[in-house]
Amino acid sequence: WNRQGKLLQTLTGHENEVNGVAFSPDGETIATASRDKTVKLWNRQGKLLQTLTGHENEVWGVAFSPDGETIATASRDKTVKLWNRQGKLLQTLTGHENEVNGVAFSPDGETIATASRDKTVKLWNVWKFDRLHEWGCNWMRDYLENNPNVSESDRHLCDGVISCPVEQL
Repeated sequence: WNRQGKLLQTLTGHENEVNGVAFSPDGETIATASRDKTVKLWNRQGKLLQTLTGHENEVWGVAFSPDGETIATASRDKTVKLWNRQGKLLQTLTGHENEVNGVAFSPDGETIATASRDKTVKLWNVWKFDRLHEWGCNWMRDYLENNPNVSESDRHLCDGVISCPVEQL
């Protein structure tokens, strides 16, 4: 849709519901996450560029790194997968005990945050792929609100986590 409410493009091609969508930072690529276990990459004109396969269950979330070169996908299979823009699987992040329903890159691209139905948010170092911090949502509020190294935009990483609404933080 444009700002006047006119439909610009309809992307069709998934075999099941679409759960998530993200624009690349340059605005030229759109990623869609689906219950069909895939993520599809499209150009702005609606042409399918790539299909990312490898998750064993529904894909709930998708995010581009700030430089647009890495795509993170969050799945019901309890994993987050990192891909390059050409569709090559770079890494699988494991450690959640339930489905992963959200993923986001920090503005500097150094950290990935993952949100899960296991009531945790995990922060991963992108370069080492290790978990930086692992806390339940009740512990995250103090860290996000009071740590001087957390940017204002990152203070809301727990927002929307299933079983951990903002009111409980």
